[in-house]
Amino acid sequence: MRMTVLASGSRGNSTVLSSSQASILVDAGISCRETLKRMKIAGEDPQMLKAIVISHEHQDHVAGLQVLARKLQIPVYITEATYHSWRRSTKDAEGKPVKLERREHFQVGRSFEIADITVMAFTIPHDAADPCGFTFKADGVKIGVVTDLGYLPYSVKDHLRRCDGLMIESNHDLEMLRNGPYPWMVKQRVASRVGHLSNAALADFFQKDYDGHAAFLVLAHLSEHNNHPEIALKAAKDALDLQGRLFQSCGVTVAQQDKPLQPLCLGENIPILNR
Repeated sequence: MRMTVLASGSRGNSTVLSSSQASILVDAGISCRETLKRMKIAGEDPQMLKAIVISHEHQDHVAGLQVLARKLQIPVYITEATYHSWRRSTKDAEGKPVKLERREHFQVGRSFEIADITVMAFTIPHDAADPCGFTFKADGVKIGVVTDLGYLPYSVKDHLRRCDGLMIESNHDLEMLRNGPYPWMVKQRVASRVGHLSNAALADFFQKDYDGHAAFLVLAHLSEHNNHPEIALKAAKDALDLQGRLFQSCGVTVAQQDKPLQPLCLGENIPILNR
């Protein structure tokens, strides 16, 4: 399998998950034009996309959805509650609610198939209609993608066990958030149990509950105002080192807002570390 993060952050989120047979676009938070541009830069073929999968309806995850779905003519997998919430806040040029002509409703807690990829959606704590994280399995590999969650409940931790690759939120540094430019109400929302995961909360997960199985870790959805890549990386690496997990044997990187990461690959011919 292969994961290519096209964009990650408060201004848009989108990631490509690929097997040997198909690709899935996870969230569509940047424009159609920018999505296709970044796929080309990263060497991803839009013709391989078989579906768009949506985690929740916030604008930074669905801004490009309507145009992408129409242009690519592929189904959108979305929960019913998320779809109706998206429709209420999205209008066409005439001010009417939009529709997704090709859509499939999935239920969290139940797996479904897209080509040869098995997708498991699970509930996450966030202030949206029906937010979820995902794991993707194909070719004997499991990759987890989970962002936009206020904390890590046991159910989420359980789904993330035995992931060969993991993209997980490291949104904010607590001190930077407290002293930063956001209004007090927004600070409370970000730090709440339905907000976003802090560097400290992720470090606690790495120290206490992470199984060390993944060959790569991607820190995602970093705040541009309340975090910095070096701060997030240090918090994660220090936590991994305290557990005796040498980060040199497990690639740790930070997803970026304005350009795609190089594809991260796992498979038969690429060694999967920490088994």
